[in-house]
Amino acid sequence: MRNCIFTSLLIIFTTIPVFSQENLLTKEDAVNLALQNNFGIQVAKNQVEIAENNKGILNSGYLPTLTNSTTANYNRDDAVIEFPGQVNQDGSPRADVELNKAEAQRYNSSLTADYVLFDGLGRFYNYKRLKEQYQLSELQARETIENTMLQLFSVYFEVARLTENQNVLQEALEISSQRIKRAEYAFEYGQNTKLDILNAQVDVTNDSINLLNTQQQLANTKRDLNVVLNQNLNELFKVDTLINFIPKPKLNEFVEQATLNNVAILQTERNLAINAYDIKVNKAGYLPTIGLNGTYGWNLNQSAASAFFPGTNNTTWNFGLGARLTWNIFDGGGTNVRVRNAKIAYENQELLKQQIELEVNRDIQNAKAIYENRLNIYQIQEQNVLTNQNNFERSKEQFQLGRITSIEFRQAQINLLNAQTNKNLAKYDAKLAELQLLQLTGQLLNVDF
Repeated sequence: MRNCIFTSLLIIFTTIPVFSQENLLTKEDAVNLALQNNFGIQVAKNQVEIAENNKGILNSGYLPTLTNSTTANYNRDDAVIEFPGQVNQDGSPRADVELNKAEAQRYNSSLTADYVLFDGLGRFYNYKRLKEQYQLSELQARETIENTMLQLFSVYFEVARLTENQNVLQEALEISSQRIKRAEYAFEYGQNTKLDILNAQVDVTNDSINLLNTQQQLANTKRDLNVVLNQNLNELFKVDTLINFIPKPKLNEFVEQATLNNVAILQTERNLAINAYDIKVNKAGYLPTIGLNGTYGWNLNQSAASAFFPGTNNTTWNFGLGARLTWNIFDGGGTNVRVRNAKIAYENQELLKQQIELEVNRDIQNAKAIYENRLNIYQIQEQNVLTNQNNFERSKEQFQLGRITSIEFRQAQINLLNAQTNKNLAKYDAKLAELQLLQLTGQLLNVDF
């Protein structure tokens, strides 16, 4: 009786998390949540927005500048003016003159417009450069999203694997628990010894521990997934364990078009275009700059009365137009150095592109080989599960008939358990290898997961 209570408690304790209310988190839901909430993706989107602002007309240099300058000055003087040695017409000394609260005010305001007609085409090529920089930022954001998707599915599939392992271990525990009951009944009728009961109890204990450890790993991995999705760490959910593989002809088509779609190669092309514009921007230093400017101003000057002149109010308006031509005929060789360095940077970028193309080609071939190998392993493991399932069912029949020992039955059970968990691991390893291959071919964000 005590053994039955012990077994029941183990079963109840290890199955509590399984019956928690959990909503299904599909792969599509996980992708949408990551695109919306993931911190890294949000930062990448903000970087794209900054690049979009930079490529706008307001940052192009094509618009004129308009500047207003307004000043106001106020002075108040108290003065005593002496005339030493001077006399009036009657011969008396000339009296001092006192000026108290002599106020003077000056106000002026001017509006200045300035426009560059020609700057050696520097702003033209810089404007195109900013557009290329925007496209590069989009590619960098795409790379961030692709890496996040791989991170997301590596965790998502780990949750799926542990979920399937949990179900397998739960089933193994139930089988071991049934063995205890069978061993106890057989012992009561004198058909076996106490040793069979003890062996069954040891197996139940081991199965319970394995299940508890898997449930703990599953809970931890779900929290890892919640971090990627930027949601409540204790959010409850279950995942989709169904896996579909892309047909081989379609995958081969993706591989053939990899050089046109790989994000790393596309980034090198954008960097190459940016370097080409850098050369042209620096060459603009060889040419003159032509500009126009215009001013319109108002000035009011109120002066206080002095000892010799009365106070005056002077108001003026002015309007002016001007043109300028600036040509830095020789700047000490600075422009020449900048152009040479820009050309060298362009050559380096060409070399880097060739290197990246070679590395990407290598990575694609390796990824394809890894994927095909893992897919073959998965298919072998599927067949292995069928073989071990058949072996277990026959062993179970033989065990119930008393033709094999509990140790032999347990070995058949362990073989089936290992085959099932190995199949789960192989399935998700193969799918992850496929996703890595899709990323290298530039198709990760263009397929259904």
